[in-house]
Amino acid sequence: MKLGRRFEELDLKGDVFGGVTTAIISLPLALAFGVASGAGAEAGLWGAIMVGLFASLFGGSSSLISEPTGPMTVIMTAVLTAMMAKYPETGMAMTFTVVMMAGIFQILLGTLKLGKYVTLMPYSVVSGFMSGIGVILVILQLAPLLGQAAPAGGVIGTITALPELFANIDFSELFLGLLTLAILFLFPKKYRQHVPPQLVALVLVTMISMLFFNSESIRRIGEIPAGLPSLVIPHFNADMLTTMLIDALVLGTLGCIDTLLTAVIADSLTRKEHDSDKELRGQGLANLVAGLFGALPGAGATMGTVTNIQVGARSPLSGVVRALVLALVVLVASELTEPIPMAVLAGIAVYVGFNILDWSFIQRAHKVSLAGMAIMYGVMLLTVFVDLIVAVGLGVFISNIIIIERLSREQARQVKAISDADDDDVPLSESERELLEQTQGKVLFFYLSGPMIFSVSKAISRQHSSIADYQAMILDLTDVPMIDVTVGLALENAIKDAKDANCEVYLLCPNVQTRQQLDKFHVIDLVPDGNIYQQREHALDAAHKATA
Repeated sequence: MKLGRRFEELDLKGDVFGGVTTAIISLPLALAFGVASGAGAEAGLWGAIMVGLFASLFGGSSSLISEPTGPMTVIMTAVLTAMMAKYPETGMAMTFTVVMMAGIFQILLGTLKLGKYVTLMPYSVVSGFMSGIGVILVILQLAPLLGQAAPAGGVIGTITALPELFANIDFSELFLGLLTLAILFLFPKKYRQHVPPQLVALVLVTMISMLFFNSESIRRIGEIPAGLPSLVIPHFNADMLTTMLIDALVLGTLGCIDTLLTAVIADSLTRKEHDSDKELRGQGLANLVAGLFGALPGAGATMGTVTNIQVGARSPLSGVVRALVLALVVLVASELTEPIPMAVLAGIAVYVGFNILDWSFIQRAHKVSLAGMAIMYGVMLLTVFVDLIVAVGLGVFISNIIIIERLSREQARQVKAISDADDDDVPLSESERELLEQTQGKVLFFYLSGPMIFSVSKAISRQHSSIADYQAMILDLTDVPMIDVTVGLALENAIKDAKDANCEVYLLCPNVQTRQQLDKFHVIDLVPDGNIYQQREHALDAAHKATA
């Protein structure tokens, strides 16, 4: 999908309207995420501008809106907190270096055409870590919501400090935060499609705070520097290099998953197909630029993307317009954001965290699968209290083990051995059954069907264990489209055991791919050329004559 082709369906009215609308939606979220991350409101705004602009220009989707998101902000917050705690002077530069590295990682994934593999993850794992991120975002905003600075130590630090936080509540800021949440949760649905509730809450509660509260007692955003942001020189520390690489991997991977899942939603609405590899390259470039200018990293944003499409946007022009509108706010009207209370932004961030929780799956997980529910809650708890990589890694590993175990049981049923034509387990024609009947139980008909992976090797061993009782064995791989190395070795053992028992072996393998795989494993070499057949009836006839 070339740049020109992505602009082919340009609709000037729809794209401009989409850009302006999504800019209005993005403004309060960008401010909230910037403050929540610890990098400042300006970092959130410039993140929304730069990530949105470069991802729109160089991405692989025509209508995706990219900006700082809740999940990305949670990881950014953790990285920034850890870096600043160890290196107060260079921690900020190191954090944005991690953002640059995450962008390079995303570009690399897209260049290697690995985009299609990023979202190949069990839904219970995706649901668990997204819900865990939602919980983290809510917990981290408790202190600002109560009118206090966030304590050190992230989630654990906040939970530990809760008694002190509640003992020192600033009731004015708590009121503003709760009022923000009330507007966000209770805003009528019929008006949501016309005006974003986040903007209503931001403007309305800010005005109330200016009219009815002492300005000096309320913590506010303050002045956002007008003009372009300063360039961040990449900074590395030998002691933290491994940590920085891991943080970049986490940030980049989460951004890829977030983006591609949103792109799939966009595809379902527009009836188009995005280019996942190009999208990753575009997102990577966008995050690389964001890191260079001290802005928050971002990813595809579901709410902005859906709104963008619903109001009529059909090309990346909407994303460009959105970035330009936000840039005007920063460069020309930055004083408008100065009086916004911190508690209002905390309320917006809590609302985002609440919505990140996968309520749909949480409500029905116990009905769908106990194993899936356990994995989902396990991943969620590990994400909140341990580490995202540990959570996802363990979740994927356990999910795959469970899936392999289920597949093994199912595929073991497809490994069948009969010597009696009256057995209906194997799909034989009347003439084939008649030939098997004529062998009078001297031939073991060994039938496999479906993909054969390592988990069925034990079933193969069980079925041929009595091979010494027969004079011939027909190994029927007619309905096997593929086999792996372990199964190839199991078949090799079956043939060798048959030969050791002076049992003649006949091979049925008409599938070209399966035969090539057997040839690579040198299994074909164990069977005489005259005993390899393309048709089942011919193999049965040969076995019958050999045992007559």
